[in-house]
Amino acid sequence: MKKVDVKVCMGTTCFVMGSSNLQKLIDVVPRKFKDNVEVSGMACLGMCSSSGEYSKAPYVKVNDVVVQEATIDKVVEEIERQLNEH
Repeated sequence: MKKVDVKVCMGTTCFVMGSSNLQKLIDVVPRKFKDNVEVSGMACLGMCSSSGEYSKAPYVKVNDVVVQEATIDKVVEEIERQLNEH
């Protein structure tokens, strides 16, 4: 099974818009995927400044896929989608 690298933006805009709640992602990833998921916080992914989409924060990158308006459910769904790809 492939590895999934999850980067949670902890920049000011994302933090204020809810990324602080995403820190517990690793605790809610389904047990069957835990060994294949690496979750880390980043000072800033630069997503809102490059796109001007501050209203789409918080941002999370799951490998190369950007999840806008990220919630735990949205991120876990993307992790599962990537790990279930053949």
